[in-house]
Amino acid sequence: MEKRRVVITGLGVISSIGKNVAEFWRAICECKDGIAPIQLVDRTKLRFQNGAEVKNYNPLNYFENTDLDLLDRFAQFGLIAAREAVKDAGIEWTDELRQRTCIVTGTSIGGQHSNENALFELYGENRNRLHPLAIPRIMPNSAASNISIEFGVTGATFTISTACASGNHAIGNAFLMIRSGMSELAIAGGSETPFSYGYLKGWEAIRVVAPDTCRPFSKNRQGMILGEGGAMLVLETLESAEKRGAEIYGEIVGFGMSADASHITKPERAGAERAMKLALADAEVAPEQIDYINAHGTGTAANDPMEAAAIRGVFGSHTDRLAVSSTKSLHGHALGGTSAIEAVATALAIKNGVLPPTANFVEPDSECNLDVVPNEAREKSIGYAMSNAFAFGGLNAVLVFRCWE
Repeated sequence: MEKRRVVITGLGVISSIGKNVAEFWRAICECKDGIAPIQLVDRTKLRFQNGAEVKNYNPLNYFENTDLDLLDRFAQFGLIAAREAVKDAGIEWTDELRQRTCIVTGTSIGGQHSNENALFELYGENRNRLHPLAIPRIMPNSAASNISIEFGVTGATFTISTACASGNHAIGNAFLMIRSGMSELAIAGGSETPFSYGYLKGWEAIRVVAPDTCRPFSKNRQGMILGEGGAMLVLETLESAEKRGAEIYGEIVGFGMSADASHITKPERAGAERAMKLALADAEVAPEQIDYINAHGTGTAANDPMEAAAIRGVFGSHTDRLAVSSTKSLHGHALGGTSAIEAVATALAIKNGVLPPTANFVEPDSECNLDVVPNEAREKSIGYAMSNAFAFGGLNAVLVFRCWE
């Protein structure tokens, strides 16, 4: 059976550097990060002070009060991004299309805010009853289900939770479903908001969060910066997009997945290499054809040299001609939503011929010998791009994009 070509026709995002695609892309091009002192919790009780929160967010600008009873903050972000992506794609819904559309979302922790609030009421305030909608707010599939309800989509709808590879796993599986003929259209991406006190204390205990800012691949990096937000892509067949005259941002041509089967938190080079090689093979693209990689690039001591070594292992001497940047230095590490945000950044990079920068870069590290596009966006025609996601648990997901001409 011939593989169907899958293109991106809609983008939506809400993040610390922009509450829509236009604001998000402007911040990337200007290298303006969204990292600032945390406002959502009492940071005086934390070892780290900074995060990448969505600034000046008022849910009543997007939802009615009655809707908010059902929507945790992470689900709000997923739904906001989906609305923008669907509008951007110019979808005209029919009953048949709704039945042939899939929704695949990613999240690492789901309704963490609602979960923590419910537990505090139960154990801290000794309440005997919880809010009757506590479970619908907490459940990780809340974003997917509410997107389905919003647009009346009755096709396959589900959520993937693979830590910070969740977004790429969601987009990749949606891509496979369209390519195989299981679906005609997809809304896919991820959303996350980790800024609740108990969850931040968990990250504090791991000791991988930077005290100042995120400096991926820089010699003086001190760790990651947690972020929040959501991003969704509308995917459809090339035939469908051309038939209705849709704007095409780019094409997804390959997807690779692997597991390290090694260590729960320490990333393994072999697993990362395997996922990248599988993605290239699936795309039928030679390593020398890749122009840009949106790296996992967390800014931690363990991840960055591992990823740099894995890239050299896959791309060999071509690595010296590759641009490799980490947009986590701008929008933070939004866990299950982060690779979806990075997929939007990669699609926009291809569409506009601009390499996103790695912000906050200070000093080269010999263990991370890459062209990281330091501190300033760069104009460059991009034929093929790759976006990496390497998660806790040793779960890896890699996408390959092609420029649409």
